[in-house]
Amino acid sequence: MTNMTKPWQDKLRKVEPYVPGEQSKNKNIIKLNANENPYPPSPKVMEVLKNMDTKKFSMYPNAGGAPLVDALAEYYGVERDQIFTGNGSDDVLALSFMSFFNSDKPILFPDITYSFYPVWCQLFKTPYKTKAIDDNFMINSKDYYEENGGVILPNPNAPTGISEGKEFIKDILDHNRDCVVIIDEAYVDFGGYSCVELLKEYENLVVIQTFSKSRSMAGMRIGVAIGNKDLIGVLNAVKNCYNSYTMDSVAIECGTASVKDDEYFRQTLNKIIASRERSTKAFEDLGFTVFPSHSNFIFVTNPNIKAKDLFETLKKENIFIRYFNLPRINNHLRITIGTDEQMDILTEHIKNYIKNH
Repeated sequence: MTNMTKPWQDKLRKVEPYVPGEQSKNKNIIKLNANENPYPPSPKVMEVLKNMDTKKFSMYPNAGGAPLVDALAEYYGVERDQIFTGNGSDDVLALSFMSFFNSDKPILFPDITYSFYPVWCQLFKTPYKTKAIDDNFMINSKDYYEENGGVILPNPNAPTGISEGKEFIKDILDHNRDCVVIIDEAYVDFGGYSCVELLKEYENLVVIQTFSKSRSMAGMRIGVAIGNKDLIGVLNAVKNCYNSYTMDSVAIECGTASVKDDEYFRQTLNKIIASRERSTKAFEDLGFTVFPSHSNFIFVTNPNIKAKDLFETLKKENIFIRYFNLPRINNHLRITIGTDEQMDILTEHIKNYIKNH
């Protein structure tokens, strides 16, 4: 039978979607491929869930997420009209692309970075241009001096984990005063420089963070944007043209509880940072190059090991890490920092792999 194109098919949106880390159905795995936090959320989050009044579920949530917005404004030392919350930072980023990147000029971002950026450009028909990072995976700020329709940079970058400091960010902002600059700080809490303080100097800056990594709430889907009130106002307007209730009641209350438990937040961060440094040394002892990380993962390579083969071998042994079959990084691996016990099991398996190859 001839495969005939149906008349409505040419009207469908044609996109290549983002592919997240594999979510195995097997529960008996060591999952180090999605940059999740190995520790539970704050006990105050557990308390909120335990005491949740389910009768409220028959009503719509607060459209603006007011309790969470208020808590975040106090935490960051900004006004409440400088805070926007959404259904995970991916939701906030997508709305930001729609809100701020509407020029005929291309937006700029690194060639090795969060792979959702080009997907959104394709979806929203946003022109873009990538700038090559150097052989050490460092971003050159001068690449972002040219005329453009906007800039988005993750700091720390993904999948490398490398971060830049205050002067680098200021250099980018100083050379891009006529467009919106988004700094994606998904991993900043693990030792990177947060440029929230620069909001006082730069009206065109938007900082985006997430509860998925440092606050152990990937399953709750909470993201936040911080910027001047005009930019946040546009974000809210675009959101309300798309979905007035992007966050549910449970996420709002649990997110608020998490923000108010800074002591637990700091304890968890310190555990992961300590495990990251410990794991860095363990991988270096095994002959790997480990790139400097200010995230909750490490990015590694070994000239004597085929990254894809090691990735596939570990997967058969129920240990999941991340492999990217992409130019320039197809012999590198991104490894989420788990507990010390999980990292020890991983390194033992790699030792055995090296011994047998």
